[in-house]
Amino acid sequence: MKSFFALEQQQTCVKTEVLAGITSFLAAMYIIIVNPAIISAAGMPFNGVVTATVLVSAFSSILMGLYARNPILVAPGMGINAFFTYTVVLGMGVPWPVALGAVFWSGVIFLLLSLFNVRSTIAGAIPHQIRAAVAAGIGLFITFIGLQNARFVVDDAVTLVRFGGLNVVTLTFLAGLMVSSWLVLKRVSGALILGIATTTLLASAIGRVWGDASTIVGTATPVTWSGLIAAPDFSLLLALDLKNSLTLAMLPVIFVMLFADLFDSLSTFIGVAEAADLKDSNGEPRNIRQSLLTDAVATTLSGLCGTSAGSSFIESAAGIREGGRTGLTAVVAGLCFLPFMFFSPLLSMIPAFATAPALVLVGVFMMSPISTIDWQRYDEAIPAFLAIILIPLTTSITQGIVWGLICWTGLKLLSGQRVQVSKTLLAINLFALAVLLI
Repeated sequence: MKSFFALEQQQTCVKTEVLAGITSFLAAMYIIIVNPAIISAAGMPFNGVVTATVLVSAFSSILMGLYARNPILVAPGMGINAFFTYTVVLGMGVPWPVALGAVFWSGVIFLLLSLFNVRSTIAGAIPHQIRAAVAAGIGLFITFIGLQNARFVVDDAVTLVRFGGLNVVTLTFLAGLMVSSWLVLKRVSGALILGIATTTLLASAIGRVWGDASTIVGTATPVTWSGLIAAPDFSLLLALDLKNSLTLAMLPVIFVMLFADLFDSLSTFIGVAEAADLKDSNGEPRNIRQSLLTDAVATTLSGLCGTSAGSSFIESAAGIREGGRTGLTAVVAGLCFLPFMFFSPLLSMIPAFATAPALVLVGVFMMSPISTIDWQRYDEAIPAFLAIILIPLTTSITQGIVWGLICWTGLKLLSGQRVQVSKTLLAINLFALAVLLI
């Protein structure tokens, strides 16, 4: 194991990698419940989507660890699942088996692009400043998700978002954040896991010893026993419609799925690699071709299993922050998914705001790359800032990197720096604009 994953070369050990894998899983395990909650709105069986989510997450993460040997967790992506449900199925009236077929075909195209190194070429064309900006933007996005989960930031009809106020949930979140921060400050091994566990223990008192969460999170006791075992549901396995999904009318859907998944996974991978210094001797993300091939397989597998496209997960940064440096982290995270084909009810015992402190701290860790941006060079600072701010404000990694690249290209061309704009980057911009106009 030490030799296969080059643990000593990466200055890590089995214990560290295992803790990191568990941390990544704990930060991302919400997808087992959240993804089915979104996808089932398309008329698909909830338990079937749970099983599909677990299968895709487990297999793809293990493949990422064994083949690409990177500590990146792979699971059905947030954002693309909402597009699948609310835009394609409910908005366009596409039957869900046909929509699953579109996911599959977008995965096949992904695979071809990855096999011929097209995606690696795209990654190499993205300027360093935009990569650093994407890493910071993803950090802000992760923090925003954490603050929303803790109800520290809530919706507002006038200002869009506002402070959620001090209440039983936000006070518990703040206590968990302080404990987690102190553990990180003291460099305690497994600090984020311990922080999640501590916050869950504190949350168990809500509705029993003090307070009532019913008006905030929908239940008076957010940590509640809801059973132990639920049998897996394989009804969505191979339920896709391959023939009707490969029609002229479905090409725009496949095209948008391809674009959104490509940029979400690519920018997430680049951002995490940049923040965690997971780079090779040339300064490129480590084993990028193998990682992108794994991502493509995950998307293809998603269509076959019965869920929206799989993608590299930004929450992988939580495990990397715990010291995960090799594929063993991803393998452990993937294995952690498998028991929940049967024990998914146990996840309800960990409320969303219990993982919020970890997500906020991961946001802190991911801000460091912005120090490499020259903020006095406005032709680089403005596009970088645009990428940073748009990722959390649009809740889309794709929008952040697309507008950052378009702004970068435009400013370089207008200022007579055509040599800094490669043909690949120009093609990326035209491709992005075409998709935005669809």
